[in-house]
Amino acid sequence: MTDPVTSVACRTWRPWGAVESERVIPEETAVAFTYNGGSHVVMMATPQDLDDFAVGFTLTEGIVATPEEILRLDIVEEEIGIELRMWLGDPHAVALDERRRHMAGPTGCGLCGIESLAEAMRPTARVNDSATATPADILVALDALAPRQEMNRLSRAMHAAAFWQKDAALVALREDVGRHNALDKLAGALARRHISAHTGLVLLTSRVSVEMVQKAAAIGAPVLVAISAPTALAVRTAETAGITLVAVARADGFEVFTHPQRIKQDPVVHVA
Repeated sequence: MTDPVTSVACRTWRPWGAVESERVIPEETAVAFTYNGGSHVVMMATPQDLDDFAVGFTLTEGIVATPEEILRLDIVEEEIGIELRMWLGDPHAVALDERRRHMAGPTGCGLCGIESLAEAMRPTARVNDSATATPADILVALDALAPRQEMNRLSRAMHAAAFWQKDAALVALREDVGRHNALDKLAGALARRHISAHTGLVLLTSRVSVEMVQKAAAIGAPVLVAISAPTALAVRTAETAGITLVAVARADGFEVFTHPQRIKQDPVVHVA
């Protein structure tokens, strides 16, 4: 089974310069839940304690009332993910079939409506834009985030996705309890205003999972900046997608995990 964490190389920026470093980040794997041979849902998860995950999800979703009602559980690792294959007896199997006909996706699940590993790990669009940003651009953009997060100031429970342009500052910001939802809302706002994501930075107040990278690639964002760390799969996906992934971005610096050529050092000002 895949290790739940991995170590990746990165370039760490600080006010005094950049150094090559490493960071331990969590793995992220597509995990498909199937019941009696039928696909139910795919979740992105850390590949650890999967038997607990299978039973706990099945219980909290109300599919069964006790673990004993899961007649059998097989954990099957495939090249593109893991399947949790469960078998239920009647009447749970009948009730689940009926539920599937009326099931709505939970808030911010990120993979609602996807029922196979192949769908979850679909090929990601490639971003070939040559846009660049400086460390100062990134820090200025981050500094503009908090004052605009009006809903989060009230609730302390909202994610935000924003778009920053060098000449126009923070162009748009959208908030939602689900980080995936916030990014979807931002994508819609940019599309409705005919603003190209190629022209600036997409900012996230959350960690970076593979779905966030897939969404950024879909709208053609060349630089994705997040205040928290990425998963290993997000790093691999960003590398393949041609996206510059900047994460662990704070007031004192940030780390560049993929395509660092887009981050250009600030010009040195010589004082006579």
